[in-house]
Formats: sequence, C-alpha cells, structure tokens
Amino acid sequence: MTTNDKQTTNYHIPVLLEASIQALNIHPEGIYVDTTFGGGGHSRAILEAMGDTGHLYSFDQDLDAIKNCIDNPRFTFVRSNFKYLRNFLKYHGVEQVDGILADLGVSSHHLDEAERGFSFRFDAPLDMRMNKRAQKTAAEIVNTYEERQLATLFYLYGEIKESRRLAAKIVRERAVARIETTHQLVELTRSLFGREREKKEMAKMFQALRIEVNEEMDALKEMLQATIKVLKPGGRLVVITYHSLEDRIVKNIMKSGNIEGIISQDFYGNRTSPFKIISKKIILPSEEEMNQNPRSRSAKLRVVEKI
Repeated sequence: MTTNDKQTTNYHIPVLLEASIQALNIHPEGIYVDTTFGGGGHSRAILEAMGDTGHLYSFDQDLDAIKNCIDNPRFTFVRSNFKYLRNFLKYHGVEQVDGILADLGVSSHHLDEAERGFSFRFDAPLDMRMNKRAQKTAAEIVNTYEERQLATLFYLYGEIKESRRLAAKIVRERAVARIETTHQLVELTRSLFGREREKKEMAKMFQALRIEVNEEMDALKEMLQATIKVLKPGGRLVVITYHSLEDRIVKNIMKSGNIEGIISQDFYGNRTSPFKIISKKIILPSEEEMNQNPRSRSAKLRVVEKI
C-alpha cells in the first residue's frame, strides 16, 4: 500500500465499494462522476474499472479533499458543491455522462478532525462547515435562530422527539451566554437525554446542525434533479444514503423523477418516469463490512438507469 493509499484509508473508508462499482455498470470509454470525492476511495475504484479513454469528474467542496487528489490524466477534480453538477460539467465541455455516484455520508475524517466541530466527542468551535469559505456556522444557527426554527430543524433533520424542549433549552441558555463551542452545547443539553440514549441523541442533534449549516437537503435535491438531464439514456445513478430524510428524497426522485414522489401517467395510464429501477431490493452492506466499518451500518444503496 502506498503512502497516498494509506492517507486515503485513514481519511475515509469507502462504504459499499464493490456494490457501488458493480451498480455503475462501468463502460471502459465512459464518462463518470463521483459527486462526493472525500478520500477518493470510490473514485480510485471507478478509475480502475475504466479504460484509457474514459474520464472521471469528482466533486468536493471541502478544501481538505484536495489533499487526496489523484494524479491521472483521466481524472478531473472539481472543488464545488455537487448542486452545481450540471454547470461545472458544461464548463468542462461535458453535456452528458454514463454514470453518477453519490455517497452522502459524512466522512470519518470530518468526525475525527476535532477543530471542525462536527463531533460531540471533542471540544471545538461550533463550526461544521464543509466549505470553509461559507459564512454560516453552527454557532450562528444555535445563537440566532428563533426557538420555532430550532425545534423544526432538530425534528426534521435529526428526528429528535424532544425537539421543542431542546430548542427551548438552547434559547434559555444563550440568553445568559453565547454558545460558542461543542462542549458548551453538549453540557447544556445533556440533561434532556437519558444516559442510555445520550450518545445517540447527541449524534442526531449534531447531524441536524450539520445538515442546516451546509444546506445539504437543498443541495441534494438540486443535484438529483440535475442528474435527469446530465445522464445519458442507459446511464446509471447510484446513491448511498444514511438517514431516512435523504433516503426518502432519493427514493422519490428515482421512482417518479420529482422530489415529491408524485407518479404521473401517460394517455394510456402507463407510469412515466425518467428512470428505470435496476434493483427493487435495497442493497445493504454485508455483516462483514458492518463489523469492519461501523459507518456502513445505516447505509442503503439505490440504483436506477436513465430511460
């Protein structure tokens, strides 16, 4: 294993690697997109499956991901949010591609890098920005959002049952002193969760803030809608999800071609959709992978083909 491979492995262990590469059904001369480059594990596997005339475009808005860039003439790194998928492909002279992969999980690198504020395990500034050039931080949300806004985001993005109590507690505490660090947030909310549920609920709270900071749901919707125009007929869309909200959005667009999941019919009553579902059964990680990589335990892989 090379130094670069070791760095990639430490950065992020790819989830459902073999299954996602198989699902892409890679043509040697094809053009492919990895919308979530991260440590580059999926991208490297795609390049290995491609021929000399194929090309891979990989997106990531995080500056840290550039450190894992691949030195290969068949590879182009795009430092951008994947919601700009179509714009940047056009910039590179590409109208349509043969396959798109999106692994929507936050990388182990982000969770382990204390100063970024993604994890409740470390004391750090409440930041959580994937793109460090962005303005909005988790601290701004916690200290400026109205109580109702906080309750809504904790309920929708974290599926926290005590979302109203949690929001009320934060608003009371910030009136006394501004909440600036992850440790402050953890300590002031700890009493709301029982000891046996504490870690799970903290993880949900931090997940909800991360999603709001990075506007992840809006970006996901824009990217998925763009795939309808970007994919060639017969091209594959492969998405790995980790929580129910994003999975519902992915499932809806794959089934119907729209975010709401509303199925339309033609004059003869036949269902119309831009996609054909390749695997009706959700692809899940094996017991072995879940044991080796705990991040994969909640992963679900869905795959469709452009009609």
